[in-house]
Amino acid sequence: MKKNPLGSTGIMVSAIGFGASSLGGGVFGPVEEADAIAAVHAALASGITLIDVSPFYGYTRAESVLGKALKGVSRDRFLLSTKVGRYGDDLFDFSLERARSSIDESLARLGLDYVDLLHVHDVEYGDLCTIAEQAIPELHCIIAAGKARYVGITGYPLAALLTLTRSSRVDCVLSYNHCTLNDTTLLDQLPEWTRNGIGVISAGALSQGLLTEAKLPLWHPAPPAVRETCARAVHFLRSEGADPAAFAIQFAAAQPGIASTLIGITNVRQVEAAVRAVESPIDAELLHATLRILEPIHNHTWCTGRPENN
Repeated sequence: MKKNPLGSTGIMVSAIGFGASSLGGGVFGPVEEADAIAAVHAALASGITLIDVSPFYGYTRAESVLGKALKGVSRDRFLLSTKVGRYGDDLFDFSLERARSSIDESLARLGLDYVDLLHVHDVEYGDLCTIAEQAIPELHCIIAAGKARYVGITGYPLAALLTLTRSSRVDCVLSYNHCTLNDTTLLDQLPEWTRNGIGVISAGALSQGLLTEAKLPLWHPAPPAVRETCARAVHFLRSEGADPAAFAIQFAAAQPGIASTLIGITNVRQVEAAVRAVESPIDAELLHATLRILEPIHNHTWCTGRPENN
């Protein structure tokens, strides 16, 4: 598995990462613990080194299951990313006190002494000044205490991420749904972050299901025009004999400047499919035709979180 530098941190991350949100079940449907543990082990065996999780995923279940999967695994075989700040669908706490207790709780569930990356989760749902003045400085204190190595922020609105990277000391940005076949707005921000030594991790290569054949969840925020156009692209790819999800992963993981692309995984079969996709060259002619279908809604985004943070 190809590895890329994560900004100026000095660490190398696998081109695709294990998105462990799926281990918590929830919107991904029920996940058998044995299947989840086998998937983590298969990912590590395939060369995937970056694993991303959060106490929010499955309301702590994802961290607990991941802790069981990592028990007995040599610590130098993986890089672990978790988060503070979001603990439920509508439960957010970006205070320094909660960050301090949150990391201790996460480490206990994971069975680890430290995490490699500690992110402030979904920053658009908080007051950015509070996050800059309390949460991020506390994460640096957590690093000083030896419980984490690097500080990151995650969120959907790129404007919120840019605001915080311009006002705070951040090592990494985790963005989702903005490096996909239908939305490449993340790539426009790469020069600034690269220039400042900030590593960039991308998630949501499938646009939260828009670029798959699965039925979209009721909560999906994409407007009708985006849904319908993405569905046409998916149908076209299938008619050409391509796996739409694998094709979307190929595209996202091939973008230069992205350190790692997180893929939500629940079983060994999905690990194998993701690895095959990222290690195979993309069909340039098919890509051109697909992007032509998606052109009318290219870079159409939607709002999440506090209005002033979008």
